[in-house]
Amino acid sequence: MPVSQPVRAKSLLRANLENSRGRLLQSRMPNIKVFSGTSHPDLAQRIVDRLGIDIGKVVTKKFSNLETCVEIGESVRGEDVYIVQSGSGEVNDNLMELLIMINACKIASASRVTAVIPCFPYARQDKKDKGGDGGEKSNSNKSHIVMKSNEWKFRSRAPISAKLVANMLSVAGADHIITMDLHASQIQGFFDIPVDNLFAEPAVLKWIKENIAEWRNSIIVSPDAGGAKRVTSIADRLNVEFALIHKERKKANEVASMVLVGDVKDRVAILVDDMADTCGTICHAAEKLLEAGATKVYAILTHGIFSGPAISRINNACFEAVVVTNTIPQDEHMKDCPKIQCIDVSMMFAEAVRRTHNGESVSYLFSNVPY
Repeated sequence: MPVSQPVRAKSLLRANLENSRGRLLQSRMPNIKVFSGTSHPDLAQRIVDRLGIDIGKVVTKKFSNLETCVEIGESVRGEDVYIVQSGSGEVNDNLMELLIMINACKIASASRVTAVIPCFPYARQDKKDKGGDGGEKSNSNKSHIVMKSNEWKFRSRAPISAKLVANMLSVAGADHIITMDLHASQIQGFFDIPVDNLFAEPAVLKWIKENIAEWRNSIIVSPDAGGAKRVTSIADRLNVEFALIHKERKKANEVASMVLVGDVKDRVAILVDDMADTCGTICHAAEKLLEAGATKVYAILTHGIFSGPAISRINNACFEAVVVTNTIPQDEHMKDCPKIQCIDVSMMFAEAVRRTHNGESVSYLFSNVPY
């Protein structure tokens, strides 16, 4: 049919363009493989889509005794390998899976193995605790043991687990680590290999300007003294003021009292923190801010862990929105809580991978969002 010729010509043209695009991308990024663990395949897929490459083939399974088995489904000899695995969900299983994947690629003669860990596991165990009052439940051999107050002081013999994880990654064969918003920046010093700690701050600033109409009348609030440096940086770039909340804990995940330092009256309060687990702190902080005269309260968190009663607490709290990044899967959390919104940071990890592979600096990402 005469009509079929133009259609066929268009099809051939489209095929040629796709082939040319594929050759161009291959010429730009040769010898690169990106694999995904089971913790966050959606983020890994978004990263490779932005890079214009296919996700690597890997099979992960468990034996009947629950040992993890990983099979890399394609050659990695001489390749620059990136393994995406977040420290969320079943943290211990996911960590072990990552270690096995790193080692499997290393002994298969990969030229370099980079672990892309959006949310670093055990980051809160970065130092020995000085002890405190109250009690804390722990789990040992499936029986609950309550630590009495006179036993609490012996927590000074607790391990520095973040350092242990760093050692495990190095021993497994990792040559490089890419992560985001480490709970404590000194964790970078636990490694003897390069660590690129990306910041969610550029994406957070972009979200604030695009989604909070009254952002010029806002005040950036840290829910604890440890986050003061983070909020002052954001406040400076927005040219607004900042405040912080001093909190005293009786035991882990429970806050005894809060003291607000700063004036939030008649302003939009934006709580900013690196992570939220059970959300007791940010929910109490939101109440404190409203009592102090804030007109609205937002919470922006890099890592939304949301374990235990977190979702229920957020649903019952006075937030306009609780905003997190997708360093941790958030689809189920967003279904259960309409207040939760998600910022996609896959472009930052994709650009970090691209720059690392090409031997370029990643410092541009510390203050800019790539497009």
